[in-house]
Amino acid sequence: MDGLEGWTEMNIQWYPGHMTKTRRQMEADLKYVDIVVELADARIPASSRNPDIDAICAGKPRMMILNRADQADPQMNRVWCDYFAKHGMPAAALDSRTGGNVGQTLTSLARSCLKEQIAKWQEKGMTGRPIRAMVVGVPNVGKSTFINKAAGKKSAKTGDRPGVTRGKQWVNVDASLDLLDTPGILWPKLDDEQTGLHLAYTGAVKDEILDTETLGCHLMAFLAGHYPEALQTGYKLAALPERDGDNDIAFGYRLLECAGKRRGFLISGGEIDTERMAKILLDEFRGGKLGRFTLEEPPKDTV
Repeated sequence: MDGLEGWTEMNIQWYPGHMTKTRRQMEADLKYVDIVVELADARIPASSRNPDIDAICAGKPRMMILNRADQADPQMNRVWCDYFAKHGMPAAALDSRTGGNVGQTLTSLARSCLKEQIAKWQEKGMTGRPIRAMVVGVPNVGKSTFINKAAGKKSAKTGDRPGVTRGKQWVNVDASLDLLDTPGILWPKLDDEQTGLHLAYTGAVKDEILDTETLGCHLMAFLAGHYPEALQTGYKLAALPERDGDNDIAFGYRLLECAGKRRGFLISGGEIDTERMAKILLDEFRGGKLGRFTLEEPPKDTV
């Protein structure tokens, strides 16, 4: 177990060359929209954001969508929605893959956010003017799935809209809401090891970047500390071992051994195949087979 080798190298290479182009395009497109809809992964609402979005979209009304809410802790979904609302971003927790009423919820939230602006439009005789929203989010938060689900069909694109720059394709949700997808890629920032771990747990970064067994140890230790019943149920463990002052790697490794033994993952000499167990753990975590988990909380002083 040698920890998270290569982390520094990953930080150095994390921002591709077209990041600047993406930012400029977003800034240019902001003048065509009324509101910004940001997507984050409900399981890791902080780690799955790029903080640059706050600066890029400053001064524009914003709302937050916690996507994949069906895989996150229901109670924490509410906590995070309250947190974002208190910080000026009304929020909704949604399942863009199989959930219903995504488009209706999005439209309702957007109209609520722009209530005063809509009233001004009506005073000017602009009744029926659709809200134009820009959808932003880092890779792997399910942006395309969200847009298609909201529109009710795959790749639902409309033609150019009157008064909007030519060449931009808009996705129509309903008569009162159009969505503009953002081009390019805006990656999350790996400011610390924990952020990188969270992105790795959820599959937002390639597994090859980190040692799978090490990653499994960290995830096991987290689940044991926050969702012990899920581990006991998922791997039929009568009880979890005592931590006894072990660090995450050592404690997680013992948990991998316990779970691997229960699953019968044995190799020559009766040794437990902890690497195989780590892969199974990650697959089952990402597939929602172990339960619904949220891996981080809002800052304590602002909840």
